[in-house]
Amino acid sequence: MSDVHGPSSAADLAALLDVHLDDLGLLEQALTHRSWAFENGNIDPNERLEFLGDAVLALVVTDEIFHAHPAEQEGRLAKVRSAAVKTGSLAGIARGLGLGAYVKLGRGEARSGGADKDSILADTLEAVLGAIYLDQGFATAYDLVQRLFAFRLDELAGRGAALDFKTALQELSAARFDTLPRYEITDTGPDHAKTFTAEVTVGGDVHGRGEGRSKKEAEQGAAREAYRALEPESPPGQVGDVG
Repeated sequence: MSDVHGPSSAADLAALLDVHLDDLGLLEQALTHRSWAFENGNIDPNERLEFLGDAVLALVVTDEIFHAHPAEQEGRLAKVRSAAVKTGSLAGIARGLGLGAYVKLGRGEARSGGADKDSILADTLEAVLGAIYLDQGFATAYDLVQRLFAFRLDELAGRGAALDFKTALQELSAARFDTLPRYEITDTGPDHAKTFTAEVTVGGDVHGRGEGRSKKEAEQGAAREAYRALEPESPPGQVGDVG
């Protein structure tokens, strides 16, 4: 990926998102990682827009799930919101858009695979939402979040109360074995593209193994396998993986 983009990149992204902006400069700023700003001097990075977009996203997602699920209690709504706006979820949506191709990165960050890092993709997506909110207002930002996150919210809302296997396994382990799960993590690969492997021990035996791009993802996979092994009669979908 190149660390320098032509002036049409922001316009191309706006067209992809089907959003009109009066000031494409805001969107250009939203795509500017601090590494590129540092190398080019006197350039504002996207961090302030990211801060704003994070708040816009949280409000829209909260409003969506609050009205879509009037019978749900606060605790479950909070879990759905947390799963929807976590870094991995945002990065997945950003990858679906091909957002990494638009991010302006410094040479070192670009060489280290920054265009596909979860944190950079998630932060950039939030910055884009912040730019659209500033330029076109809340209604336009709300519409975009609805379009981008509709499937993810529906998917999460249909899952069980625990919403993540680590929590479910912890509860099961405490109740059945009077102990807590213990995770062992190993990793392979270069720093910018590590693969993590987790094994989870419950009651003295290894019951699950998982792999992922992060320690948390690997632990979730291991917990899912262990939970299903220890609770085979649980109906499918009773407990969901926020993965």
